[in-house]
Amino acid sequence: MKMKRVKLIVAYDGTNYHGWQLQPGAVTIEQVLNEALTGLLGEPITVIGASRTDAGVHALGNVAVFDTEHRMPGEKVCFALNQRLPADIRVQSSCEVPQEWHPRRCPCVKTYEYRILNRAVELPQERLYAAFCRFPVEMERMRRAAAFLVGEHDFKSFCNVRTQAETTVREIYDIQVERERQDVIVIRVRGNGFLYNMVRIIAGTLLKAGMGQMEPEAVKAMLEARDRQAAGPTAPARGLTLAGIEYT
Repeated sequence: MKMKRVKLIVAYDGTNYHGWQLQPGAVTIEQVLNEALTGLLGEPITVIGASRTDAGVHALGNVAVFDTEHRMPGEKVCFALNQRLPADIRVQSSCEVPQEWHPRRCPCVKTYEYRILNRAVELPQERLYAAFCRFPVEMERMRRAAAFLVGEHDFKSFCNVRTQAETTVREIYDIQVERERQDVIVIRVRGNGFLYNMVRIIAGTLLKAGMGQMEPEAVKAMLEARDRQAAGPTAPARGLTLAGIEYT
């Protein structure tokens, strides 16, 4: 029987998972998808994900592929698979793609959103989906700091020291900082790829600038330092969502 490759667009609430990637002794998104697909199709299935999101990070549109000999049409997989998935993981769509198509090797634009709840007292409804900041934040200072990050740079200062990336050079196409409502700040970052913890460190750094704990212009020196100690703190995972991946 002919092997085919199926692409999935996957949304999930990352709260109860140790990230995307398979890990011994921990429940991950990849593991749950593998088990559900294996049960559905009656053959061992291993998915390949586009973005290995961290523990506690959410996604509206992560991308994954898997190979199968099953006759089920690619576009039908999402409906059948969702019957077997827990309520905090849902496949938004599925389709057949060429056998050689790979979600991590094709040029793409990734969009991440980081949400900050900015008010005097926390809101229980936001506790899993936004970082909390009780101090006043100046949006214009955050935007000025963000401007230094746009373009192609060595982001070594803005990634976890345990990164295994061959190069720490990445390109950010755009960073928007806006209020979704009066008490919620959203940082939206678009780029060609991101390093381990990169968006969370960017969020922590911009927030520091917004609170007046550093000058926005200091970001330039942070990039030049190529040292994790130079940049701001890593913001909590719960505020981060992989909003989508567009293949070019």
